[in-house]
Amino acid sequence: MSDLDNIDRQLISLLRADARASVSRLAKTIDVSRATVQNRINRLEKRGVITGYTALVSPGTNEQVSLIRALMNIELKGTSTKNIKQALMAEPSVCAIHTTNGRWDMIAELQTKSLEEFDQVLGRIRNINEVSASETSILLSSHRISSHEL
Repeated sequence: MSDLDNIDRQLISLLRADARASVSRLAKTIDVSRATVQNRINRLEKRGVITGYTALVSPGTNEQVSLIRALMNIELKGTSTKNIKQALMAEPSVCAIHTTNGRWDMIAELQTKSLEEFDQVLGRIRNINEVSASETSILLSSHRISSHEL
């Protein structure tokens, strides 16, 4: 993602804030043509920079209340991350995987429908050969910052 230019970064930021924004509105905000925005979106999707779009559910809705969400910090044995990434991507409860620096090598975003399922997911991830240690924090509440507040 290091080869993204300013237009790409602005476009990604706007789509993070509102993935349903029209191409016309995005083009006007960034001050480029609609064709440029559409071509950029297509290119970012093709390259795997944009991997999908999602609906954010209000914390007060029944669907959101029933979900257990967490961040799992993972320390790896060795330096290769290929096998662990494949294993984590095969786990349906893993929403995203991030590599990082410092004490932890990776962070996995988890989402399950119950504490029992959550416990099972933690067990499966901790049993992956490359995992040497982990620490998990359940997300109690979330607050989204829009690009206008940055």
